[in-house]
Amino acid sequence: MAKKVTKNQDEEEESLGKFILDVVIMMAVILGVFFVLFHFVLSNDRVSGPSMQPTFEDNDRLIAVRHFTPKRNDVVVLLAPKAANDTPGAYYIKRIIGLPGDKLVSKNDKMYVNGKLLPEPYLENHFKKANNAQGQTYTTNFTYKVPKGYYWVMGDHRDISKDSHMFGPVKRQNLIGKVKFRYWPFNKIQGF
Repeated sequence: MAKKVTKNQDEEEESLGKFILDVVIMMAVILGVFFVLFHFVLSNDRVSGPSMQPTFEDNDRLIAVRHFTPKRNDVVVLLAPKAANDTPGAYYIKRIIGLPGDKLVSKNDKMYVNGKLLPEPYLENHFKKANNAQGQTYTTNFTYKVPKGYYWVMGDHRDISKDSHMFGPVKRQNLIGKVKFRYWPFNKIQGF
């Protein structure tokens, strides 16, 4: 006995098939947009280590914008220079202190850029207070002129940060992105 297929059953099967195809296409488009967005425009990064404490803690999750004009005090993701002797391809998160051509003088926990005191409110923390209470400076004393095309970067936890005072200035092309947003942990969500 032949089974009768009604017009409504055909339409329902066609409608379900079209719906599934629409969902698959929509998901492919969304995934494609996310891939392009996070490959060319944004970067999704994780903080590893204490060098930016207390601004950022280990395992904080961040979004950075890849195309930006570097400015003083920007928090950036950078490709670790070879002089850092780290794993090839390692990324660091640091703060830009010196721009190309700047003369930097760090003396007695004060940073001077081209002869002017640089306000650094992000350094007023318990780590610095503990160092100062022990009679130690939080930031190494140095004088440096930043070459053209390079940037001087430092961590906010100055006494333990592996940064430009150890490996020198960073080339512009090694600055991967400017940190714009912390999305993890949820209780510390913040824009920068």
